[in-house]
Amino acid sequence: MDALKKLFKHTIVYGIATVVPRLLTVLLTPLLVGYLPSKEAFGEVSIVFSWILIANVILTYGMETAFFRFFNDAKTGDKAAKTALTAVFSTALLAAIIAFISVEWIAQATEIAAIYWKWVIGVIAFDTFTVIPFAMMRARGETTRFAFVKLANVAVSVGLTALFFILLPQLDIVNSHLPEDRIELFFIAFFTASFFTCILVSEPYFKTWELDWELFKKMLAYGFPILIAGLAFAVNETFDKILLQWLSPQDIAKEQVGIYTACYRLAIGMTLYATAFKLGVEPFFFSESRSENAKYMYAQITKVFVLLGSVALFIYVVLVDLIKPILVPNEQYWEAMNVVPPVLIAFLFFGIYQSLSVWYKVTDRTRYGAIISVIGAVLTIVLNVIFIPVMGFMASAITTCVAYGLMMVLSYLLGRKYYKIPYDMKSIGTGLGTSISFSLFYFYYLRAVLGVNSLVLYSTGLAMTLLLLGILWKGNSSFFKTLIAQKWK
Repeated sequence: MDALKKLFKHTIVYGIATVVPRLLTVLLTPLLVGYLPSKEAFGEVSIVFSWILIANVILTYGMETAFFRFFNDAKTGDKAAKTALTAVFSTALLAAIIAFISVEWIAQATEIAAIYWKWVIGVIAFDTFTVIPFAMMRARGETTRFAFVKLANVAVSVGLTALFFILLPQLDIVNSHLPEDRIELFFIAFFTASFFTCILVSEPYFKTWELDWELFKKMLAYGFPILIAGLAFAVNETFDKILLQWLSPQDIAKEQVGIYTACYRLAIGMTLYATAFKLGVEPFFFSESRSENAKYMYAQITKVFVLLGSVALFIYVVLVDLIKPILVPNEQYWEAMNVVPPVLIAFLFFGIYQSLSVWYKVTDRTRYGAIISVIGAVLTIVLNVIFIPVMGFMASAITTCVAYGLMMVLSYLLGRKYYKIPYDMKSIGTGLGTSISFSLFYFYYLRAVLGVNSLVLYSTGLAMTLLLLGILWKGNSSFFKTLIAQKWK
């Protein structure tokens, strides 16, 4: 349990470093839906962020995970840091130069104005420059610094956006020198935040540069499947918005993307839970891989994640109607509220997949991670292409859930063959099945029958939450008692 406690502590810190910035970022949603001129404009911003995620995956090409793998080897640790830093910086700089030269072509291909892309290319470049420095912080346990820089990044981006949208337009002497286009102002704010963050983490760039070609080839070979997996994940995560733009009627395409994205962001709670877990667990997987009890610890970690996630899922579904006026205050966007449950479930599945993925990471079988992710990406594209013309944005939400669910199942089945971990499938299956069933029944049936925001609805939600907790406690009481009895020093 000592290693498990260590993981929880790291996850809590990384969770704060992730949750607080994301919560601040969530403040951008009411700002954007309130101050951008239209739902179409919000859709444009959403589409650009989809391309940003895809670009970030390509430009890091698996080197972040490769860094963790080789940094923990005493023979290659220092060289791995320098090699990863040099390689990622060099390729990102080259890509940024090429993109600036080709900005008009990019604008035509994406149907997004070139002036936006000039700022966004800078955002992508500076974000990529920070990837390995942030990985170094995580590998060395510099959790406080990691959290501070992440918070600073979001404080600058959110603060400047609020400044540009709310305060400065009231000052004629300043307003006359700013672009009138609020989308451009938004990307200027993000560019400034990315540049500022890069400065804060730039210390490694002032040390000796080194590219060990032999090590680089090994890291590249290890990281390439991670690149494929990451690209496939980016497709699963964001390509639905791009496909929604392409496959919806052109007169409402960007508007549909805006509506869908606004309600998609209401699933922020489960996204934060899965992301914080990923940040805490990835370095832990490698550092504990040689432990005699590694497989047992991995099983316990997954069990805790699923059981806590199952409770969090249902509670979030119960409270989502109270959350939506805060995060999405414009009622015109609530048209897509039905996408929330499948998106929440999708991110819970993704978190479980991240935990299950330990088998191919610690055994250097990362190609299987790539294969699984590619299968999920292909399914995402195929189902969206088939069903968006029929079901609109609901097809995208359901497809995301199905894709992550399939990836989770495939990872479990392959893991049993190559690195069998003694998961408590009875408890995991009971918790997950009960929570999902309760969530779907509550959201799609009880809300309609008892009335949204009615006292009787929330009373029923509370009773169902207590019932869910009772079911989980009954099947896992000894496990929880052992966990609670630990001294968390």
